[in-house]
Amino acid sequence: MATSGIAEKALLLPPITLQQMSGIKLMNRTDTKFVATIAQLHEFLIAVQGKYYIQEIDGKRIASYHTTYFDTDDYQMYRTHHCGRQVREKIRVRTYMDNDDTFLEIKNKNNHGRTKKKRIPIQSLEHMECELDTVIPFMAKHAWYTIDQISPVIENWFNRITLVNYGKTERLTIDFNLKFHHLKSECHDSLQKVVVIELKRDGNFPSPALDILRDLRIKQSGFSKYCIGSALTNNKLWRNNFKERLIMINKIENK
Repeated sequence: MATSGIAEKALLLPPITLQQMSGIKLMNRTDTKFVATIAQLHEFLIAVQGKYYIQEIDGKRIASYHTTYFDTDDYQMYRTHHCGRQVREKIRVRTYMDNDDTFLEIKNKNNHGRTKKKRIPIQSLEHMECELDTVIPFMAKHAWYTIDQISPVIENWFNRITLVNYGKTERLTIDFNLKFHHLKSECHDSLQKVVVIELKRDGNFPSPALDILRDLRIKQSGFSKYCIGSALTNNKLWRNNFKERLIMINKIENK
């Protein structure tokens, strides 16, 4: 398996608990994404030793996620991102599969590159209709859309490693083993060799990761799991502006 050995390298980093991370939620932040290969991830996990903690929950250092994204019938959220608009929104239900905690999340990005995320706990996607007394006012306060304007469009699964620098000023999430299922087209796809690294921080604090990423020739690249997953699994969607990223992904997957 392409990801064998990642768990072993994750054990080389000192752990940090959720409680110890409580002061760095970064709900209003700047995000910088990088696309790497599995081979580069192995090198990266070695290079960050002595600079980063690794999140550990109940003895696990690699978490499993399931996410369902919503959109309008004419894919307004997808089209807004595809057209390159900086101001955009994503609405999703995310389940942390290791403990079944589930949240309805709204992510808004402004024209200064900052991302604000709001979320509320829900029982599950399937039971969300039973929680409308909570969901409707939450969306009215934070979302551009009402619940009756959107529906589930695509779901994904992935594994995640979360790193925190020793100064506790930033978080790095490392996503791999990406799998997609489009709920409208019923198409499936997966990315077994692509790794998405995201640097999340409140300001412009010095980041040890940036030098390491540059040394490993891991390049900055936009990567929306919602948009890329949709482009891979629904051939009726516009994808011209994602063409360069799709070509890069294809090269990585076919090496």
